[in-house]
Amino acid sequence: MIPTLKTERLILRSFTESDLDNVFKGLSNPDIIKYYGISFETRDSAREQMKWFADHEKNETGAWWAICLKGSGKFIGAGGLNDIEQDHKKAELGFWLLPEFWGNGFMGEAIPAILKHGFEELNLHRIEGFVESQNTNCKKALDKLDFTFEGTMRNAEIKNEHFIDIDIYSKLSTD
Repeated sequence: MIPTLKTERLILRSFTESDLDNVFKGLSNPDIIKYYGISFETRDSAREQMKWFADHEKNETGAWWAICLKGSGKFIGAGGLNDIEQDHKKAELGFWLLPEFWGNGFMGEAIPAILKHGFEELNLHRIEGFVESQNTNCKKALDKLDFTFEGTMRNAEIKNEHFIDIDIYSKLSTD
């Protein structure tokens, strides 16, 4: 079971079926999916993402949270860890925020709670971030959170029929 995490302004909680509309709203938004690995064209297709969240929790291969405002409970985004490799004590960080909440420091508040859970409760040593090189906002967020830029994988993936570069960031439990 994924625990509820709390920060000064946020509650990070497990996803529920009632989050489907918000997940669809986020992962169909052109501003969010521009640099995100997945997108959905219908509300029903977004159920795949809900299943993905649940499967990660069930199989202990990840932990993702719905990020909500503390006072109102309003859903503002998602964040979590996936591809947990216990043998290597590492996982990948992922996150997204609805555009109307950008620029308010919410990810700078939510991500440290996720990292703390990963390092202290999941006993991870390394948390990685793979970011499209053109995604300057995400890279700035990781820089502010003291992630280390490790390098660029050139032409690492194909997106929209073009090769894209992927920048690699990491944070270690000893950082």
